[in-house]
Amino acid sequence: MNARVVVVGAGLGGAKTVEALRDGGYDGRLVLLGTETERPYERPPLSKGYLGGSEERDAAFVHPADWYARHDVDLRPGTTVTGIDLRARDVLDASGTRTGFDHLVLATGSEPRRLDVPGADLDGVRYLRTLDDSDRLRASLTPGRHVVVIGGGWIGLEVAAAARTAGCEVTVLVRDPLPLLRVLGPELATMFSDLHRGHGVDLRTRTDVTELVPAGDGTHVGAVALADGTLVEADLVVVGIGAAPRTALAEAAGLHVEDGVVVDRHLRSSHPHVLAVGDIARAEHPLLGTHVRVEHWANALNQPATAAATVLGRDEPYDRLPYFFTDQYDLGMEYVGHVDHGYDEVVVRGDLEARELVAFWLRGGRVLAGMNVNVWDVVDDVQALIRSRAVVSRDRLADPDVPLASLVTAG
Repeated sequence: MNARVVVVGAGLGGAKTVEALRDGGYDGRLVLLGTETERPYERPPLSKGYLGGSEERDAAFVHPADWYARHDVDLRPGTTVTGIDLRARDVLDASGTRTGFDHLVLATGSEPRRLDVPGADLDGVRYLRTLDDSDRLRASLTPGRHVVVIGGGWIGLEVAAAARTAGCEVTVLVRDPLPLLRVLGPELATMFSDLHRGHGVDLRTRTDVTELVPAGDGTHVGAVALADGTLVEADLVVVGIGAAPRTALAEAAGLHVEDGVVVDRHLRSSHPHVLAVGDIARAEHPLLGTHVRVEHWANALNQPATAAATVLGRDEPYDRLPYFFTDQYDLGMEYVGHVDHGYDEVVVRGDLEARELVAFWLRGGRVLAGMNVNVWDVVDDVQALIRSRAVVSRDRLADPDVPLASLVTAG
């Protein structure tokens, strides 16, 4: 029998894994198992272009519908894997079918954290993770509706922007003093709070939700109750309070799991024939010198090439820097790098008030991460600067007339 690779999780990471294997010359059997009935799609459009109405639904799909058959990939949508038997080297799905593997790639992604307050199960309370979720939410964003977004992370703010653009009245509730505070720090998080307030969002910080209150019919949400006694009117509540990696299968199989499936720089787990990619992979990073798990599109897009290389016996460690992007109103942003144990300062090159800038997070004079806002074609230079580990001149870093590329060599 030919060798067989089984991929569990038919999202972007799973689809790109089978693509990379075929592109890399793998001629064995490929099985791609996914719980959803849709063929693999990308998730960024769900809270960005598709939700906001600027992209068509079909643009979200990774491959055309006939791609899988043409590349001899056994795509099985609507298949829920219930167990992994590492000794027998097979996976069991909910139908009772066992599928053997020579290599197994886990690409099970993450799932939204659920709001745990009374009333959280009322009609009109939404989460955004799947294409169906985005379809339903998009249809609900009609002018004049009162939309309350709980959570001030990327998903919450992107939903808020889409809702305001659609003409909804929007309230965003954030527990921290600023949205995105833990990601960007106070220096840049303020920019996003100003952005949303400037577009008419009622952004409330330092808030705690205690209950979702039903409307008069008793089944649909009508308001959000806060710890200070305030009631916020709501026709629709969108919960965006983070995500958790889907590691239950890996844990039950006895793999090393610690805030994700722990993998080496080649994306191998604690079992040499099991790999992980995307949201669930807590991967050893050669440059950063630590294990990192990143819940963003770029890992699901790029890690599969390393996983395929590993299956094919090639030494190609994954060393890309973490990357993510957002689009909110007229603001477009890209962020690259990793700030783990804090930073000394933030240096801004450009106009913060006009939201046209590149910001850099530094520790010990070295750039850890950079974020370009409405300034384009600089990501490669920012990455090179981070990788160089050069101690840079603060004044030269802040000066738009100094080419970023010159700082890599000059320090």
